[in-house]
Amino acid sequence: MAAHRTSASHRFAFGKIPAAGEATFTDLGVDSDLAADLDARGFTAPFPIQAATLPDTLAGRDVLGRGRTGSGKTLAFSLPLVQRLAPQDKARPGHPIGLVLAPTRELALQIAEVIEPLARVVDMDVTTIFGGVSAKPQEKALKAGVDVVVACPGRLLDLMGQGLVSLDEVEITVLDEADHMADLGFLPNVRRILRATPQRGQRLLFSATLDNGVDTLVKEFLHDPLQHSVDPSTSPVDAMTHRVWMVADKTAKDGIVRRLASGQGQRILFTRTKHLARRLARKLVQAGIPAVELQGNMSQNARERAMRAFSTRQVHVMVATDIAARGIDVSGVELVVHVDPPAEHKAYLHRSGRTARAGAAGSVVTLVLPEQKHDVQVLLKKARIRADIERIRPDDDAVAALVGQVAEAVALEDMPEGVAIKGGSPSGRASTGRPGHGHGEAGHGRSGRGAKGGQGGRGGRSGGAHGGRGGHAGNGGRGAKRRGGSSERGSGLASGRGGRSGGGRGRGSRGERG
Repeated sequence: MAAHRTSASHRFAFGKIPAAGEATFTDLGVDSDLAADLDARGFTAPFPIQAATLPDTLAGRDVLGRGRTGSGKTLAFSLPLVQRLAPQDKARPGHPIGLVLAPTRELALQIAEVIEPLARVVDMDVTTIFGGVSAKPQEKALKAGVDVVVACPGRLLDLMGQGLVSLDEVEITVLDEADHMADLGFLPNVRRILRATPQRGQRLLFSATLDNGVDTLVKEFLHDPLQHSVDPSTSPVDAMTHRVWMVADKTAKDGIVRRLASGQGQRILFTRTKHLARRLARKLVQAGIPAVELQGNMSQNARERAMRAFSTRQVHVMVATDIAARGIDVSGVELVVHVDPPAEHKAYLHRSGRTARAGAAGSVVTLVLPEQKHDVQVLLKKARIRADIERIRPDDDAVAALVGQVAEAVALEDMPEGVAIKGGSPSGRASTGRPGHGHGEAGHGRSGRGAKGGQGGRGGRSGGAHGGRGGHAGNGGRGAKRRGGSSERGSGLASGRGGRSGGGRGRGSRGERG
């Protein structure tokens, strides 16, 4: 598995606890095993976008889903993707049967984290494909055969051009954040990819808006789609409080930013440029406030360390740029600060959407210098945000109210891994691998695949065995059906990968699989 495998239970808004009379996932047609998995993790009732789309997507219809950020759309397409592909044959090497396209690496990883727990229930494989990292692990996963690929367009096209992956057997294609794809200029590449998938396949497109060419994409590739729009694309979240603070000068602004960053809750500060994000994050660290940065110049390993530190609450402050705004899907963010006002209203909404997710409350503060006042007023009007402009100083009570309880200062040598320090690691500590990923700590096997690459990794659920780095806990093999019962599973092998049904890995005919 090339996909990130941290637990998603604390990070993603899968559903909610149902009120009396509300529909459950099972009521909407979700398979009982998948519903039981969600229920075991405390998610039993769908959000509106899920309740609106699931009956149609599970029935195989093409669907255009429109919902504001944080609406729960990732699970809305993950459930039908897994449930409808589960009865199909195991994907042949280099020929996935499910495809999800995402605009950023962070979003691709987080989508995979939503899909993976569901995929494990039905013995499906998921991998991620994106640039900025070595292609070798991605190529290896494709050659082994993977059911669902979550990809960014650029690297996927590269691998297609090398003949390492073909989309000719993709049965379900999902395009997530289509409007952001358009903003980044990715639509020509998206068209090339979609044209490589079978015309008969099911296609699901999720987008906040239909401008910048997204509407033509819908017309060209979706077949008689059903449209579900839960909220207007520019609608503010009811539980989100917007504050616009006019500051006298840059010194006053810096003082407010430092105070807002000093609280104990999770908060994200947005800057205009990558340089400003790095500089602000490092200034906060030097002031004893653990902070991570997320911006386009970082390596993938550095991005993942930063996301892990923030999502696990080792660090309470993230400083990010617009390019990263839509790749951050972390629950429990209570405050978003526009340190630099964004250039346009859609960026404001997407930045702000990092808080007040999954029905939780959150606050958004925009800091405005006198010369920025008019531009911010225009921006807020386009975003349909009503907020008075308040004159604020760093020591005002309004600032203290949003800070809440102040966190204790942390010495530089005690900073957690991932914080923004020149050189990348406090006190010269070497970066360790991700827990549970077989990169220097405990690796985890899966679905009969033994762990390899960890120090004492855990064997897979069926047929695996305990083994350390380089261990040979082999695949136990699946039965002829993906969910065909324990009697059909082969036993684990001493080394290498055993085929399904205790032998070869060949693709059985659909007739044989019932």
